[in-house]
Order: sequence, then structure tokens, then C-alpha cells
Amino acid sequence: MPFDLDPVYLIYALAAASAVLFVEAIYLTFFSAASYRTKINRRLRLMEDQPDRESVLVQIRRERGLTSGGLYRLPVQSLNKLVLQSGLSMGLPKFLLVNAAIAAAIFAGVMWYRADLFEAALAAGGTGLLLPLITLKFKRSRRHGKFGAQFPDALDLIVRSLRAGHPVPVAVSMVSREMPDPVGSEFGIVSDEVTYGADLETAMRNLYFRVGQEDLPLFVTAVAIQTSTGGKLSEILENLSGVIRLRFKMRRKVRALAAEGRFSAILLSCVPLALFAVLWVLAPEFYTSVWHVDFTRYGLGTAAAWMLAGNYVMYRMVSFKI
Repeated sequence: MPFDLDPVYLIYALAAASAVLFVEAIYLTFFSAASYRTKINRRLRLMEDQPDRESVLVQIRRERGLTSGGLYRLPVQSLNKLVLQSGLSMGLPKFLLVNAAIAAAIFAGVMWYRADLFEAALAAGGTGLLLPLITLKFKRSRRHGKFGAQFPDALDLIVRSLRAGHPVPVAVSMVSREMPDPVGSEFGIVSDEVTYGADLETAMRNLYFRVGQEDLPLFVTAVAIQTSTGGKLSEILENLSGVIRLRFKMRRKVRALAAEGRFSAILLSCVPLALFAVLWVLAPEFYTSVWHVDFTRYGLGTAAAWMLAGNYVMYRMVSFKI
């Protein structure tokens, strides 16, 4: 026979396939519902444990760096605004504690490797100052992207609710129940603030201060004008949803066109590091012979700074505001 199959290997293959199917059956039986529940926004998850909406509102505000009344907690307004718009859910004290632990680990690692207190303190201090800011800025950027992708669907949900005869607060509450984070929790906070005495315009402006996404001012202005002067809000929001979708599509198109520049920046940044690692492995004496010379560190520091400056220029060249 041109193809002779050993029955033993066939039995092994069938047994492996049976094991995979068995594990998949267990997952679909016990964990599919749990996976679906994780898609619910954080506000609704908190309300499962404590049904009191006011307590949930206070907890979310404190996690985001606000007081129980919704005011800034930190004295530096720009830093407090960054913490607020990043959507930090673990709480600011815990976040700072994690960053302090990472800085301490960097200090211990540099001290063990270099045995220089000044260099270890400099590395730990730089990590302790830059890492929280970089992390918060990254989280804010990613949150803005997720909010912008979900926002048109939220507007469509509000439009359908308004056309069904519901008032704006009820439509906003519906978004908080149906949408995942970050839109679901943010509109839930708006609903809670209106429930506990704030007017709709103030709650909407607080929404913009908490999120800071660039599409929100149009929505907030439309709701404020409708609240004060009246008008057909459903048509305005429907047109706004279409405009936001077109802008989102244009951003994706521009990002695709600028992919070549981003890839060039990444490649040009990785090549020196890769060559350094290869030479360190293949010819360790190439660097160890001059590593103790002060000029080597100055040269490497200058090269790293020059490379970062080039990366920043290339980043600005491929970043477009639409």
C-alpha cells in the first residue's frame, strides 16, 4: 500500500481529539456564562454585590481619583485629570504602590549589577516618575479609542429609545445597562448623578470631563441645546452618529496608509538593539574591553537620546488628527 497507517498512531490521534473536545465541552458548559458576564460593565458588576447605587457611585469616583462629591482629590489638576481620564479601576493608592514596587525592584537590580548607589537611585527615580505617567497616558489613549468605537452604537441606542417615547435620562440609563465599558459605566454615572439631583446638562459636562474624548462635545452641546430650547434630538443624534462613524473610518484608513512609516520607525529602533545583543553573545570582549571607560557610557547615552529624538520625529510624521 502507498500509505500504510499504523493503528496505534490512529488511536493516539483519536484520543487527543477526544481530549480536546472534552475540554471544550467543559468550557462551554461551565465557563461560557462567566465569560459573558465579564463583558458587563464595571458599574453593573459592582451593583451585583451592593445594590445601593449611591455607594457604587461613590466607589467609582474614589477609584478614579475623585472625592465622594465628584471633585478633584489631587492638588495637581493636570495629574488628577490624567488619572480620571485613564479609567483607572484599581485605585490610585494601589497603582502607586505597584509602581513603587517596580521602582524598588529596578533599584535592587541595578545595585546588584553595577554596585553603584547613584546609578541605582537614578534608575529607580526615573522609573518611579516616568512609569506611572507613561502607563496612565497609554491607558487614556486606549480608553479614548474604545470609547470612540462604542460611542456611535450608544448614540443609536439613545435614538431608538427617544423614538420609542422615552425621555433622555431613561435613554441614557438604557445605554448604561446594555453597553460594555467604558461607555456603559460612564453613562451609568451620568444616570446616577441625574437620579441624585444633578441636572442633565451638568451630568453631561461631567461626562466630558471624566472621559475627554474628542467626539463628546458635540453630543453634550446637542443635549444641552435640546434641554434649554427643545428640538428633535433623535435626528440630531442620528446625524452625529453617522458623522462619527465616517471619522472613525477615515482614521482607520489614515492609520493603514501610515503603517509603512510606523514599521520603519520600529525596525530602525530594533536594529541597533538587536546588533548590540548579537555582538554581546558572539563577542563579549567587544564591549567589555571598553565598558569601564566613561566615554563609552556617554556615547551610548548620546546615541540612545538621538534615537529617541528620531523616533519622536517619525511618530509625529505618521500621526494625524482627524
